[in-house]
Amino acid sequence: MSPEIAVAIVGAIGVVLAALVTAAVPLLRRTHSAVAEEGAATRVATLDAVSAMGSRLEARFNARVDDVRDDIDGVREDVARVREWQAGHDAEHLIIGQPRTGGTDT
Repeated sequence: MSPEIAVAIVGAIGVVLAALVTAAVPLLRRTHSAVAEEGAATRVATLDAVSAMGSRLEARFNARVDDVRDDIDGVREDVARVREWQAGHDAEHLIIGQPRTGGTDT
């Protein structure tokens, strides 16, 4: 291969590479802006999904808290009924004249 042909081939390769680089820069800029827009859309969608999930979790948590409050109220009512029964039972023992034995006096 003669030196002129080698120089021509290297020159042609250089011209093609320069054209590719020149064409790639605007393409990369458009790609970058498209990626930025897609990222913004993804962030908005993610924030909306997280907000919706937070609302559902808050509703479930509040429902559980309400259930626990209802259970506590039920236990308090049961304790009050037992205390009323104990008071009546102790009064019956006093009327009969036999003090109640066993347990603790409260």
